[in-house]
Amino acid sequence: MSSPTPERATPRFGRRALLGGALGAAATTTLSACGSPLAAGLAGGKLAPGTVQYWNLFGGGDGARMVGMEQVYQQNHGGPSSLQAATFAWGNPYYTKLSLATLGGSPPDVAVSHLTRATNLARGNLLSEITDADLASVGLSQSDFSAKPLAKAKTDGKLYAIPLDTHPFVLYYNSDVCQKAGLLDSDGLLKPIHGVQEFEAALTAAKKVTGAYGLSVATIGDTATCWRWFTTLYHQQNGATPFLGNNGKELTFNEDLTIKTLEYMQSLTKRGLVPTTNDYAGAETMLFTGKVGFYLEGEWEITTAQSVKGFKFGMAPIPTLFDTPAAQGDSHSFVLPRQNWSESQRKLAMGFVKSMLDQSLAWAKGGHIPAYKPTLDSQEYKNLTPQKYYAGVADYVVYDAPAWYSGSGSTFENIIGAQIGLVEQGIATPKQGLDAAVGQLKTYVNTADPLA
Repeated sequence: MSSPTPERATPRFGRRALLGGALGAAATTTLSACGSPLAAGLAGGKLAPGTVQYWNLFGGGDGARMVGMEQVYQQNHGGPSSLQAATFAWGNPYYTKLSLATLGGSPPDVAVSHLTRATNLARGNLLSEITDADLASVGLSQSDFSAKPLAKAKTDGKLYAIPLDTHPFVLYYNSDVCQKAGLLDSDGLLKPIHGVQEFEAALTAAKKVTGAYGLSVATIGDTATCWRWFTTLYHQQNGATPFLGNNGKELTFNEDLTIKTLEYMQSLTKRGLVPTTNDYAGAETMLFTGKVGFYLEGEWEITTAQSVKGFKFGMAPIPTLFDTPAAQGDSHSFVLPRQNWSESQRKLAMGFVKSMLDQSLAWAKGGHIPAYKPTLDSQEYKNLTPQKYYAGVADYVVYDAPAWYSGSGSTFENIIGAQIGLVEQGIATPKQGLDAAVGQLKTYVNTADPLA
């Protein structure tokens, strides 16, 4: 197979491109799982020949694993000078830096992007299309990737991102609490839970053991988690429609179903099954200390749970409480920012991506579900516990609807998540929370799409 054709086009510097990079990332960042406010300065200066420049947004356990993967690449490609890696603050600050660096003509060779944000980068003409020849140059093909993240990696039918994983919202459980509550089977695994009645019965049984609550989830200080919990339940119900349509130019949600979902979430706190107020750290601490039997968050907190001495836990998909399985999620991916490529540098960039994919098992140990099928289908991955018990969620994960102001850590999640949190806390009624969110979102709906 021939080598990829170098892309010589340069990014456009007009108003639309600038807004595409900056406006879509122009809100405060929220606490999230994929990274923490760990920032490095913008890398500068001329790189030595053969060096790959790589930017990412991974902090915490993910950051430590990524550093280990980077070191493997360096060991196999001539030492530290083969890679210059930088980590930036998760969320909007990262995407702003990446957009402006690309517009300024000095982007990295490879960057990480959530798939829900990669579409906007592609629409803003900030990414290079990844061709079949690019993939073949390092022994890859589109068939090497799971269907759902691969489809999300395409914009207008063209591939602009290479999926690394799927990271869904999942259910954690305290094994000791659940054992005492009679919720585990003979293998020590959570018994199947189907429907609202069984779910609430499990929370009630756990609450009797803990003397406090049945389940914890962040309701304050983390708008992303509030949104993840809501949209998981919303999309489990027949009649659910995307919250946004026409690339964010319309609000297309099912109002009756939205109110119903918010009412249900509020009922769990009103009945004392879920704490009314809990921040991100507080919610998971309740699981670790036996104050709850269950905890809701992304699968990335597996590393934190494993670090708690003597703590026994399990993980499972969020039960189907209503009509159909669904769980909110996103995917990390690798993108090639648009630039004046030389053929040799593009091949190096693709080689770095291939090295990261080859280490997908190490990444999966941090909880993420591999998108690279040779790893996903491997016996080594199938042997990982508790990862193997929720791996199937990747087949029905729900990505955020596309809009220039949506995606992981976005303005959209900040706005709607804040109102959902107020509803869970009992500060606002479901109708009040929805009306407030809609009022704020209309500013963005009615703003001309800067990427159009």
